[in-house]
Amino acid sequence: ALELIDAPDPTPKPNHAILRIALAGICNTDIEIVKGYMGFEGILGHEFVGIVEDVGDGDNDDEEENGIKEQWMGKRVCVDINIPPPDLQRVPFDADVVHHAAGRSVVGIMGHQGAFAERIQVPLCNLFAVPDNVTNDEAVFVEPLAAAFEIPHQCSIRKCDKVVVMGDGKLGLLIAMALRLSSDDVTLLGRHAEKLALVEDLGVHTAGDDAACPIPVESADFVVEATGTASGLGTALSLARPRGTIVLKSTVADSESLNLAPVVINELTVVGSRCGPFDKALDALAEKRVPVERLIQERFGFGDAVEAFEAAQRRGMLKVLLDF
Repeated sequence: ALELIDAPDPTPKPNHAILRIALAGICNTDIEIVKGYMGFEGILGHEFVGIVEDVGDGDNDDEEENGIKEQWMGKRVCVDINIPPPDLQRVPFDADVVHHAAGRSVVGIMGHQGAFAERIQVPLCNLFAVPDNVTNDEAVFVEPLAAAFEIPHQCSIRKCDKVVVMGDGKLGLLIAMALRLSSDDVTLLGRHAEKLALVEDLGVHTAGDDAACPIPVESADFVVEATGTASGLGTALSLARPRGTIVLKSTVADSESLNLAPVVINELTVVGSRCGPFDKALDALAEKRVPVERLIQERFGFGDAVEAFEAAQRRGMLKVLLDF
């Protein structure tokens, strides 16, 4: 069960930073964790922006230590949530290595306390400085936006490719925004006209995901499944063209039986897609190419975090923020 507790502030370990959280977002993954996904128990929260308050001493000489502290103290930062084991805690951060490294932990999801707290400790190598022209309201979206940019990092998407994004929730909307930068033919399928309208001015086609869906079966080069449901993959299999690609983004606690014969018959490629490149997300925000603020629906003070979670679970809710 969710509850607000008093916890001691972390003390800085060598080559780690203490951050004071400024703003955090509640993600569908947080909600699924409460239902039992990943078996995590502890402090939740992995979408956040914070200020570096302290830096632990490392094994460097005094001059280098002072340089490191000067580089980070007082800086606004976002944090790649994949915490590498000690032997990989180095700069520059190599996401392709760290994101699936044996022994890694994941902030607020697996083996590492999260950011729904006044302060959090993370390795220096996981820090990404937030550009001055990126607001906190934008920066809090860096983690999910990076997950959206992981798709073109994994898949070679051309301007002419037909891309279908399933799900008009928070992640689906971000994915549609991000992939519109790669393809001229992106369609977002969803059930909420007011949400679909959030991306229509960006050149994203929209349609309902019901029986009247205008997407012909077996027609899409890429289908991104971001419905947040266990049943979404079955629909995605019907939309992808032969030798097309399905990208899976949903993480759900539920399971469902599935006929995988279409994967074999149509020689489909199924790609699991998770965390992505923070630098690409920060660049897009700094260049004002992805208007993430329009996804914010409600915000709560941190003292009302339990109520914020209740709000975030209401059907159709977009991003709920915790303001510290």
